[in-house]
Amino acid sequence: MGNWKEQMHEQLRLAKQAAKELAILTRAEKDKALAAIGERLLADEEAILQANELDLARAQADGQPDSYLDRLRLTPARIRDLADSLNQLVTLDDPVGQTITSWTRPNGLLIDQVRVPIGVIGMVYEARPNVTVDAAAIALKTGNAIVLRGSHSAVNSNLALVKSLREALTLAGMPTEAVQYLPFAEHESVDMLCTANGFVDVIIPRGGAGLISRVLKTATVPVLETGVGNCHIFVDQTARHEMAEAIVLNAKTSRPAVCNAAETLLLHREWPLESQRSLLSALLQAGVEVRACGITRSLHPSLASQLKAASEEDWDTEFSNLTIAVRTVASLDEAIEHIALHSTGHSEAIVTEDKANADRFLQTVDATTVYHNASTRFTDGGEFGFGAEIGISTQKLHARGPMGLPALTSYKYVVRGTGQIR
Repeated sequence: MGNWKEQMHEQLRLAKQAAKELAILTRAEKDKALAAIGERLLADEEAILQANELDLARAQADGQPDSYLDRLRLTPARIRDLADSLNQLVTLDDPVGQTITSWTRPNGLLIDQVRVPIGVIGMVYEARPNVTVDAAAIALKTGNAIVLRGSHSAVNSNLALVKSLREALTLAGMPTEAVQYLPFAEHESVDMLCTANGFVDVIIPRGGAGLISRVLKTATVPVLETGVGNCHIFVDQTARHEMAEAIVLNAKTSRPAVCNAAETLLLHREWPLESQRSLLSALLQAGVEVRACGITRSLHPSLASQLKAASEEDWDTEFSNLTIAVRTVASLDEAIEHIALHSTGHSEAIVTEDKANADRFLQTVDATTVYHNASTRFTDGGEFGFGAEIGISTQKLHARGPMGLPALTSYKYVVRGTGQIR
């Protein structure tokens, strides 16, 4: 077995050992460590940013697109945001040890369903160094050890962040081995992590469709899937123009590379043409490439030269950049049908003043999060009040939507008796 495999096996062993220590720590002990990590990140800001510059320079030399660079980039503001999210986590209740429900059987047995840590979390992610901190922090708060495997394109940033994390754990008296980072460039290391039964209890992939697909196909360890975001906004015929324009622009342009950004705009045919033109013009002026269906282009001949023809493939694409697909629909039913065919089940929104239409949309559309008169950009653990999130699950078992602290717990039954036998 090669040296990197031996090293990785040892890291997995140490993580499992640390998980046993973490499981019995008090909230005060865990919160002390989280606060220490936040302070350490701020103190180490210069070293972290220098490491990030190395990764950015390599990515730029490789010709990576702006959306990729945005995910990779750390700034003083983003490091402060990471520290703030840690401080917010400190204020949140620790779910470990909470009694979910309790009941007494006719024979006198008292049964409690109690939250417990999952154990060891394996995290596989792409060029998102913020995930290194977010994932580790949520794991620690919930008494879990974590094994991180980021993309090699962010290795300098991730190693600098993990160095700060582990030094803070040591100072706080926490088991340092609870946070492991796998620096190996070999793709086989992902496969080894995904098949580390007995050492790793769950794998969470966070990234593009290719990464998630590979993990799902390879893993023998249970997978908590995070999905890509092909998010839609449907502007109904009663939508207020100013509101619709603000929501669509925010959802598309505020941070186009993230999974809760809007990728498809559905316009009701009866929404005033003047409002439609104004919205399309605003998108174009914001630098958005608009790929429109034939009906949309025919309705707006003055903009036709600026509206590119949408292909069938565009309806299923997570652009992750300043591109949006636009389709004109004749009804709420047609909008819902389009979403059902093309959605990834992430976040979907309707802008309307018709309460009945809003209620029908919210009840019918199958997604982790559905919105009425609000931007899809709110699908985020921090915005939901969960603190730092470990990802957004688009599956339906165990956890769905932004995954905060409870999503990284399981439960066990604690049964108390007075000598009962069966």
